[in-house]
Amino acid sequence: MTEVPDRSRGVIALHEDSCTSCMLCARECPDWCIYIDSHKETLPPLDPRGRPRVEAVLDRFAIDFSLCMYCGICIEVCPFDALFWSPEYVYDGPDPLSLLQERGELGTWMRSVPEAPPAS
Repeated sequence: MTEVPDRSRGVIALHEDSCTSCMLCARECPDWCIYIDSHKETLPPLDPRGRPRVEAVLDRFAIDFSLCMYCGICIEVCPFDALFWSPEYVYDGPDPLSLLQERGELGTWMRSVPEAPPAS
């Protein structure tokens, strides 16, 4: 396998726990290749006298890499640091539908995301 630089653009990885289903990435994507489905759940209040909380739960997060132009706008606009560049570049399969990667596959790419350089 060929060595690639750590900070290269290979595939987009998803840190699912950070995603709030805000849809900013999908709205800003010029290729409309990001698909997000979610639903809202009501949670009990943190304080006994408080109101119930509403939280968005991610049902589906998918990226169609056959449409993606790897511009990185989705990564830049995410306010919750849920999307990252992974240097992996071999992610295709035997058919074109394998380029539609769901949240499970996108989450596995997080293992190869390099640590951020220290702030100076």
